[in-house]
Amino acid sequence: MNKLELIQVVKERTGLTKQESADMVKLFFDSLTETMIKGERTEIRGLCSFFIKEYNGYTGRNPKTGKQVMVPAKKLPFFKPGKELKERVDYHN
Repeated sequence: MNKLELIQVVKERTGLTKQESADMVKLFFDSLTETMIKGERTEIRGLCSFFIKEYNGYTGRNPKTGKQVMVPAKKLPFFKPGKELKERVDYHN
């Protein structure tokens, strides 16, 4: 499912207009993004949690040339499914 399909589902299930549905989806994703930028965790009980993992910089190697390169520290977003989501997905197999 992509963003446009999600907007369509929200529209059909809520009776909102397409624009109102798009605004709701945008609000959700914007709020989630803002929370992660702050380094905070978002948890939706039974479904999932979103959080940021931080990685230290390290010395790597360019596979083409074999030269050492410095890989900078970085932060990456992560998704962790909740117990209920795992059970529901497994049940449908």
